[in-house]
Amino acid sequence: MLTFPTFRKRSRRRGAAIVEFALTVPLFFTLFLGIVEFGRMVMVQQILVNAARVGARSAILAGVSATQAQTVMSNYLTSAGITGATTSVSPTNAGSGTAVTVTVSVPCSSVAWTGALTWFKSSSLSSTVVMIHE
Repeated sequence: MLTFPTFRKRSRRRGAAIVEFALTVPLFFTLFLGIVEFGRMVMVQQILVNAARVGARSAILAGVSATQAQTVMSNYLTSAGITGATTSVSPTNAGSGTAVTVTVSVPCSSVAWTGALTWFKSSSLSSTVVMIHE
């Protein structure tokens, strides 16, 4: 007779554990997807910084046009798997000693892996680099 009540307690506790698991798993899963998505955004931001730096380095060279610098940035972004980016170089015809500004931006919606962070999808990531033309 003593074993029957402990068996009933265990079976009730098992049901409580299942309910607790069912309540906490969605929270942990959402947290995990948020961490993955935030990590992706940080990675894409670093790729944009590198693309802007590479584009600025090519744009400040003598004999390189703004279109060629944009092509260099587009090739860099394509090789990194980033699509939908916008690049700009100003001024388009810079002389020696002129500051050249290169900007690269991409909407978060085109680089997001999951839909975990929907509030980031309406914003965009961008990077700007300024170098002096040679």
